[in-house]
Amino acid sequence: VQLQASGGGLVQAGGSLRLSCAVSGLTTSDNVMNWFRQTPGKEREFVAGVRWREGSKRYADSVKGRFTISRDSAKYTVYLQMNGLKPEDTAVYYCASSSGVIDSTVGITTWGQGTLVTVSS
Repeated sequence: VQLQASGGGLVQAGGSLRLSCAVSGLTTSDNVMNWFRQTPGKEREFVAGVRWREGSKRYADSVKGRFTISRDSAKYTVYLQMNGLKPEDTAVYYCASSSGVIDSTVGITTWGQGTLVTVSS
């Protein structure tokens, strides 16, 4: 599996951004696609995940109600719609593939490159 993230940028607090992750080389629909984020000096943290097969979703408490993860199976793309952005959402966002449901970096099989999201106050 190869992952290519895009869509980061600079946005004011309260604004919205949509991140995309293009997926290639997917050979099984059992994968779970995830978004993580990382700020300098901190560990990479789980943001959201979606099962490729049936689309069930999980979110970190910090983004529930503001972020929405989705996947377009026909386009082999995973999205992270981010609304109500806060300065504390500023981070490098990574898409990642796992073979099961996870909420930490343990179990990640493939990382994409990061895309920077900056939220100004």
